[in-house]
Amino acid sequence: MPMFNNYDIVEMPLSLKRNRTMVEDFLAKSALRLDDMDYYATVVDRESYKILAGGGFKGDIIKCIAVDDSLRGTGMSQQLISHLMSQMASQGHTNVKVFTKPGNADIFESLGFKTLGKGTKAILLENGLEGLSSYTNYLHSLKHEGKNGLIVMNANPFTLGHQHLVEQAAQQVDNLYVIAVGEDKSQFTSDERLEMVKAGCSHFDNVTVCRGSSYIISAATFPSYFIKKASDAALAQMELDLDITARHIAPALGATVRFVGSEPADELTRNYNEAMKTILPQHGIEVIEMPRYEKNSKPISASVVRQMLANGDLHKTTYMVPSTTVPYLVAWLAVNALKQELDLTPKPGLVDTHDNGAHTDMDYDIMLKSINALRPFFTKLAVMSYGTALPDASILQQIGIEAEKDMLHATSGVNTHRGALFSMGLAVVAACQMLANDKDWSSTVAHIACKMPGANGTHGASIKREHNVAGALELAQNGYKQLLDLWLKYYIDNKNDEHIKHKTLLLIMSELDDTNVIHRAGYHKAQQVKRDAAHLLENFSIEGLEQMNQRFIEWNISPGGAADMLSLTLFLSTIIKKDNN
Repeated sequence: MPMFNNYDIVEMPLSLKRNRTMVEDFLAKSALRLDDMDYYATVVDRESYKILAGGGFKGDIIKCIAVDDSLRGTGMSQQLISHLMSQMASQGHTNVKVFTKPGNADIFESLGFKTLGKGTKAILLENGLEGLSSYTNYLHSLKHEGKNGLIVMNANPFTLGHQHLVEQAAQQVDNLYVIAVGEDKSQFTSDERLEMVKAGCSHFDNVTVCRGSSYIISAATFPSYFIKKASDAALAQMELDLDITARHIAPALGATVRFVGSEPADELTRNYNEAMKTILPQHGIEVIEMPRYEKNSKPISASVVRQMLANGDLHKTTYMVPSTTVPYLVAWLAVNALKQELDLTPKPGLVDTHDNGAHTDMDYDIMLKSINALRPFFTKLAVMSYGTALPDASILQQIGIEAEKDMLHATSGVNTHRGALFSMGLAVVAACQMLANDKDWSSTVAHIACKMPGANGTHGASIKREHNVAGALELAQNGYKQLLDLWLKYYIDNKNDEHIKHKTLLLIMSELDDTNVIHRAGYHKAQQVKRDAAHLLENFSIEGLEQMNQRFIEWNISPGGAADMLSLTLFLSTIIKKDNN
């Protein structure tokens, strides 16, 4: 797009190292740091190719606007911003925000932006018909008369510490409003965290849980919160976030007191609490900091819960969270097991981080989209199965049908995880029944599976009839005894082996009659696959795995059934107590 005859506005793809370095050097002259971007544009001199101005956006937020001194006052900033807004509109962003320095306010206000919040070093402006007013109207609709208090929490996940804070705060006000942070930059999604908070607060009569927004602790108001860097930039963002809370969020709820838990460990959150004590009282909002809830003389922390989950210590986490949170942890572990299997590299004939194995219709990104599409359904299954009677098999089947539909939509019709959906879905339901009602996991799986009809007219059904092998349904009807007695035991007994996931996959391949392999290569070739896997397990090497992968690609073999059983083994290693194995 030509500008002033001598300049062009051009996209600067930041994936190219040379471009990124040029932009970083240009922004550094204005004391700015390049942030994460979906799109970045620069104003370039046609003759010298020198960058004279630049700006970009991430989602609906314009960021990193800078103009060379030689172009200040020429209208170039407005032209650049108009270009960015046009690009954003083409991506469906009709309500645009900008995070910038206070000195740039006039430029944006001349383009119809309104200032939402101010700090000493940063301001947030917005342009659009919908936005902050829509959110404050929603909050106002929830307002009750009386002394009102406010808590803002990420709840990643919702712990006994969060619940204790809510309980203590609710006793000090007539009405307490808990806003669950809406930004999706946490281990648990915004929807999951909102539902966790609602479930964990449902027994408090004067507590109202509110959905979050991009106007309170978000990538727009407080991006450093999600990367945990206690820097000068973070301090500026704290001021901005708290200013918006004081001017817009708290008044919409009639809140005159904000409650916060003490922070003994995280520096950024501790600094945020201190900033809160300084800024909010200036607007008539009292700040009450309450001691962190402790158990066994140790503070309850969501970060500790997340670390325990990552280590596969589900049973330890159940002492740190309300029972209403547990099913969300189970669902996360199921999704994490599927991701671990996907990330395991190299794998013979299967999609991994290096290649697509024997598949021409799927790759890593498609598989990841599939897992993410299934996540809400694992959560739904976990929540409905925890602490209640075992759901009817027909209801579980219907949820499976809905999940498969969403999976196929996400993958443009590619069957990526149909087998994993079945086995992991059963595993999640049985795990929640085991944890809540002390039911035997294997028997519960078998009970559900025995009430489900077998598939007809499929490749798997014909293979089972012709070769008398067990398919996915039969394995489940048997309560996955082979997995529990052999594969899970092997995995747990050798968990310190750095290659244990690879070796467990080979063990499964050596023993499982994988209908995926039989369908692709025939029964006799499938027996050779089992022998080859057993041999490689005895003489293990990564080079051997890579060579097997190349052979499987040539033979068009993908042991998808074994991959599903590996995911299930990884999941069960976190669910079933080791003294039960």
